[in-house]
Amino acid sequence: MRRGDERDPVVLVIGGSGGIGRSVVERLVADGIRVALTFRGGEESARRTEEMAAGAARAFPLDLAVRQAPGRLVAEIEAELGPIESLVNAAGVQRGALLAMTSDAVWDELLDINLGGAFRCCRAVLRGMVSRRRGTIVNVASLSALHGIAGLSAYSAAKAGLLALTRSLAREVGGRGIRVNAVIPGFVATEMTASLSEETVRQLRSGECLPGGTEASSVADAVVYLLSDRASAITGQALIVDAGASA
Repeated sequence: MRRGDERDPVVLVIGGSGGIGRSVVERLVADGIRVALTFRGGEESARRTEEMAAGAARAFPLDLAVRQAPGRLVAEIEAELGPIESLVNAAGVQRGALLAMTSDAVWDELLDINLGGAFRCCRAVLRGMVSRRRGTIVNVASLSALHGIAGLSAYSAAKAGLLALTRSLAREVGGRGIRVNAVIPGFVATEMTASLSEETVRQLRSGECLPGGTEASSVADAVVYLLSDRASAITGQALIVDAGASA
């Protein structure tokens, strides 16, 4: 990523109004990088982030359930702010339920937003990245994509699919100078995980080696590293940040 005046490229953070996404935005702004962030239900938080950034970040509404929305968003951002050089897919929804009790509607929602939404955001930014022959994408997955968690089958399936998308897309666009990676967080206390049961949280944290667990800021550090030129030879990989839970 490059820094400088207002004509420099932009990092687009999907789901940048809360949780891990907000931490990514804060880290990028602190590094002097211009950011466009999206929100769905957290407009108040998104506007506070705009104020904190003092002009370095702009918030845009985005509903990933609307399939045409990512394409329209990317066109708007590039017209108003400049070319999108990096994309972070950090948005997601979660519904906990045993598979036998999961309706088709809930299954479809979780797959369409968590996986389909990332697919459509990637597709929307890739047109510009391919023509410019540069770009970086980081997809935020979940440790549940690697380890079975009772009650999270649909969410886990979507996040596992996101890892497969990451690897395949890296092979598709690497020759155009575009890198695609993923970050796999362990349990992070955010607005989205607040609804998880105590038993699910216990399962997610049971193998942690480090007593402090995983903070959103630690995941954000990994995301920003993968976006940066320091990771210029890394693509198609998944970096686990989980306080050692998967060791």
